[in-house]
Amino acid sequence: QLQLVESGGGLVQPGGSLRLSCAASGFTLNNFAIGWFRKAPGKEREGVSCMSSSGGSKNYADSVKGRLTISRDNAKNTVYLQMNSLKPEDTAVYYCAARKRLCGVDFGSWGQGTQVTVSS
Repeated sequence: QLQLVESGGGLVQPGGSLRLSCAASGFTLNNFAIGWFRKAPGKEREGVSCMSSSGGSKNYADSVKGRLTISRDNAKNTVYLQMNSLKPEDTAVYYCAARKRLCGVDFGSWGQGTQVTVSS
């Protein structure tokens, strides 16, 4: 009954913005760290960002620092990834995943992903 559902992906021009959402059901986000990951064709899955359950720790991949921002709304049981100044290399399927309390390497409760395509 644990579920994460991503939404908000789409086609955007370089320099544009998107806001991805990760909605949780079956558990409350305030007990879990939530990470954003992405998988581009021909590449391994990479971590994009992560926020601890308390919100006190936020991590970003070097490739997205200054352009992407992770946030959470516990009242809505939703985590967001605001994506600005998008580049073609940001094109990928974006996934969210949950881990108890702290960010780490062994995430579970993966969503199905949402496609982000950055192209002119």
